[in-house]
Formats: sequence, structure tokens, C-alpha cells
Amino acid sequence: MNIHSFCTCWLSFSILLVSPLVSASVSNSFKDCSHFFYMQTPPVGIRGTNLRKICQRYADKLRYSTLYDSSRRLPLYSAYIFKKSDGKRSMDTPWMYEPQLVSKDESGNMRTLALIDDTPPLIEDSQAVLEDYTDAVEYKRGPLNPDLHQAEPDDKSSTYTLTNVVPLITDFLDTSWHPYLDIIRRRLNNFCQGKSFMVTGVTISGSTIQRDKRERLAIPKHLWLAYCCPQFDHNSPYEVRFMFPSYGGYALNEQTGHSVVEVPLKTLENFLKSQTDIDSELTIFYKGCVSENPFKRKRDLSSVSV
Repeated sequence: MNIHSFCTCWLSFSILLVSPLVSASVSNSFKDCSHFFYMQTPPVGIRGTNLRKICQRYADKLRYSTLYDSSRRLPLYSAYIFKKSDGKRSMDTPWMYEPQLVSKDESGNMRTLALIDDTPPLIEDSQAVLEDYTDAVEYKRGPLNPDLHQAEPDDKSSTYTLTNVVPLITDFLDTSWHPYLDIIRRRLNNFCQGKSFMVTGVTISGSTIQRDKRERLAIPKHLWLAYCCPQFDHNSPYEVRFMFPSYGGYALNEQTGHSVVEVPLKTLENFLKSQTDIDSELTIFYKGCVSENPFKRKRDLSSVSV
């Protein structure tokens, strides 16, 4: 082994030892973190290549679940439980990565990315890294599980992993998606009286971010969100009552025409079925999110395949 190879391997090993407080587990099952899904049932019908199921763990506690496409270096969705919050964002959390995507022999501890000029090949071959965004000036890192939907500092910090973010057009993120996330935050703060199960995901455009003449990250075509809150305020104003127990939204990840379209869950699922890598049997929530609203139309539930 020459000196350069030795240094690269030692640097890779050293970075894998950073930040033992943060951990996650990667496998072919969401068994350990199924409680982040409504009725402990993950979405059905989302396809990809080399899919990995991540139970995101921070400070020795499971925080949310992510379906990660290692070939595209892109999370296809993150599922989490909404926590009533004031909408404040975490400003000083370092970015992290998932070492079990590097090697199955790793302990499962998610680690902080060290501030160095070049991320070791062992890491960047398996997932997105900070350098992928350096020259992609049109894009920002957009979290699927956003910190403004969490309340506790550790829950907010756990969202700052590159396995939870996708490249989003800066203007879309700042002027359309972030305001929409705040609308959802206020709606669920005010009218959801129990748990609200959230799933935020992407559709694939076919375009990629390149670095050093290599295709690095898939760029989402759409960003979408759905929530399921079976226990809600039945006396809420009419203009929001019809948005319970479930509702959703989607938007184009483009420079223009990126306004968020809010739609019923079934309409969102039908829209997503028209996109690539989405199966015709797509179901986001088990049985369409069973309502505790006696006025909810039962036919909407019976039409969903499980």
C-alpha cells in the first residue's frame, strides 16, 4: 500500500469514528421504526433501485424512518410524527451522514461529517455529500422531515442528515415549499388532537447533479407531502374541516410554476401513480387513513388497496 492509499484509508476510518451520540440503523425492513407509520404500515408502491430502509436514530433514540435509493443517492420519502411547535429552526446543527450505507459492518451510528476538503471515497460512493451541493448553485438542501415540524431540540437536530434531504430549486424552496410547511404546521397545531403521521417524498425527473463529470444526485421532479390525523377537532372551521383526517400537497421542483397544489389524499395518490417509479397500487397510508370523523365518506376508504 502506498502512502496516498494509506492516508485515504486512515482518513476514512477516522471520520467514521466521529460523533458516537448519533446513530441509525439500515436494513431491508422498517421493523424497528414501524411506529412512525400509520397503523405501523409503510407506504406501498414506491419503486427504486438498491433501496435501503433507514431507522434514523439520534442521541440513542429513534426519530423517523427514511426509504433511501442508494443508486440515485436520494431519499424517496421520510416518514415522521408531527410535533406541535413554534416553527423555529435549528441553526447550529452540523450535517451528518449514514455509515451503514458505506459498510454493513458498521455499528449503525450516524456520524457528523468532518470539515475537510475532500470526503473519503468510501462515503461519497454510497450517498450524497456536502461537496455535491458546492457548485450546484441553483439548489439548496431541502429536508423531507423538516425541523419546523419538530419541537424538541434533538428531534430538530436529527433532521440534519444528508439521507433526509434532496436538491431543491432555491426559489421553490424559499417561496413555495417552506411557506406550505408552515401552513401545515399551523393547521396541525390548531386542529389535530392526536398523532399526525406524515410522509414527505419525491418523484424522479431523470436529471442529475454532476460533479467532476460524474452523475452524483438525482434531482426530484416533484416534492409531495401527506398527513394522516385520525383524531381531530370536529368543530374546526369548514375551510379546514374537509382537510381532515387526511390531506396532501405536491409541487414542481422548478424555477417557475412551482406553487403547491393541495389535494385530498386519494387525488394525490392518483397523481403520483402517473409518475415514473410509482406503482399503480400506490398506498401512502393504510386503508387511506381511517377517519374518526363520522361524516367522512366511507367509499373513499374502501377503494384503497392495502
